[in-house]
Amino acid sequence: MWRNTHNGWGIVSIALHWLSAVAIIGLFILGWWMTGLDYFHGWYNLGPWWHRSVGMLVLFATLARLIWRFWQPTPLAHGQRMEKLAAHFGHVALYVLMLVVMISGYMISTANGRGINVFGWFEVPALVYDLPNQESLAGTIHWYSALLLMLMALGHTAAALKHHWIDGNDTLLRMLDPRRAR
Repeated sequence: MWRNTHNGWGIVSIALHWLSAVAIIGLFILGWWMTGLDYFHGWYNLGPWWHRSVGMLVLFATLARLIWRFWQPTPLAHGQRMEKLAAHFGHVALYVLMLVVMISGYMISTANGRGINVFGWFEVPALVYDLPNQESLAGTIHWYSALLLMLMALGHTAAALKHHWIDGNDTLLRMLDPRRAR
C-alpha cells in the first residue's frame, strides 16, 4: 500500500516518518556533540558540513511530507475526543517545531550571504542574510527549538507506546506496517 487510507498509513508516509525520525535524532546528537569541538578537532569543519547537508535534505523531505499529508487521507484516530484533539495538536506542534528548527538552522548557515552546499550535489542559496544579529538570534532559536522538538518527540513516542501497551489499539502498528492501510 503506497497511499494512506482511513485505516492506516501507506508506505510513503511510513518511510518519510521513520527516515525523518532517525535523521532528526541523529542531527540533534551531532549538533550537540559539535558544540564541544575545538578548532583543532578533525570534525570541526566536517561535522557542520554533514549537519547542514543532512538538515537541508530533511527540510526538503519535511516539505514533501507535508504536501503528501495534505494530499492523502489521515487514518482515523483512536481514543476519546480530548485524546484525539491532543494528538492533532501534538502532530501540528511537531511539524511546526521541525520547520522552526530547520529554518533557523538555514538562517544560521546563510547569515554571511553564502548558500549551503549539500554534499557537493547542489547549493541552497542564501535568500535572507545580513539581518542584524541574524546568526546569533537564529542560533538561539535553533538550539531551544531543537531541545523542545526532542521533548515533544519523547512525548510522541510515549503516546504511541501507551496506545500499544495500555490501550491495546493499533496506532503504533499502523506506523510500522503499510498492509494495515487496506
